[in-house]
Amino acid sequence: MRLLKSLACGVAACTLAAGMAAGTAQAQVSNDAVKIGLLTDMSGTYSDLAGAGAVAAAQMAIEDFGGKAAGKPIVLLTADHQNKADISANKAREWVDVEKVDVFAELVTTSVALAVNEIAKANNKITLISGTASSRITNQDCFKGGIHWTYDTYAMAIGTGRAMVEEGGKSWYFLTADYAFGQNLQDDVSKVVKSSGGKVLGAVKHPFPASDFSSFLLQAQSSKAEVIGLANAGADTINAIKAANEFGIVQGGQKLAGLLVFITDIHSLGLETAKGLNLTTGFYWDMDEKTREWSKRFHAKTGKMPSMVQAGVYSSLMHYFKAVDATGTDDTDKVVAKMKETKVEDFFARNGRIREDGRMVHDMYLAQVKTPQESKGPWDYYKIVRTIPAEEAFLPIAESQCPLVKK
Repeated sequence: MRLLKSLACGVAACTLAAGMAAGTAQAQVSNDAVKIGLLTDMSGTYSDLAGAGAVAAAQMAIEDFGGKAAGKPIVLLTADHQNKADISANKAREWVDVEKVDVFAELVTTSVALAVNEIAKANNKITLISGTASSRITNQDCFKGGIHWTYDTYAMAIGTGRAMVEEGGKSWYFLTADYAFGQNLQDDVSKVVKSSGGKVLGAVKHPFPASDFSSFLLQAQSSKAEVIGLANAGADTINAIKAANEFGIVQGGQKLAGLLVFITDIHSLGLETAKGLNLTTGFYWDMDEKTREWSKRFHAKTGKMPSMVQAGVYSSLMHYFKAVDATGTDDTDKVVAKMKETKVEDFFARNGRIREDGRMVHDMYLAQVKTPQESKGPWDYYKIVRTIPAEEAFLPIAESQCPLVKK
């Protein structure tokens, strides 16, 4: 009888312990949901390359993962940050305090990403940055939860900047968007130009965003530089290239270097205007069966082929969901550690991994825009000229100023 009673008590104790363990496991996901706060430009300069397409990519990632991570529902919150740091910071604070967001996604525009990173850092949250370019994000402004996914200004400089100098473009003049991203891009490209044997004759800053590039292009034209580097993006790049075409700048012997160009820009410009343009990209929809399969699903949902930013949103979120599932928690420290120890190999990234500074390094691609005669149809815009290996494409870790990097 004692033995039976002891066994019965043991079973009861075990049942209670099991119940408590299950409760503890369930409590590992805070507020019973995995919450994503996606901030993007829904109506401005960068809305075509990010915007509604970035939201669609995030929705695809959630659907493809089954709507749950670690057994809890995945909730997506979205907002238009209007390319303004103050609006972004206010929304980020609200989402942390009220909505209990775990991770911020997309974050196109450097000033926006830097502002949201400060909120995330103070509250031990994660940022999965796809749209922002500045290499500062994982250099001097890095933090534990900050992960930069798709591309940066260093990669653009190594790709497009170096290629243009090697093609004979030794003297440069820059048209630069007047905020942190533009200056960072100009600085990174200038270093590559000089180290490759070229020289920088000057630069002019234009407002962000800008619609009239006439006076800026006249200054660039009068510099007699062989290459006019466009240190801007989105609608600013499109408008600058259109204006340069009207001024006959390329016909006059100078070359344009679009230092951050997206497939959505080429679609807006048309191949007749954009043909021959060199650019660097982290993704192209028509590279192989994997890229085509995902991109065609994206096209069915949005009516467009994806930019590298939109593809990066999907890829970064899927990697995050896998880490949450593997660890059974949304705890920032555990999830970030798992993300960093897990290789990234999917339709978006080749040879991908997240370094200690938060930079996701992966192969990048130097591309050239096709002529109308070379294109087989809509969105068939790029010839991949060269693969830039992951270790070459991004700032060497030994040169990083990130305090997380062990010296």
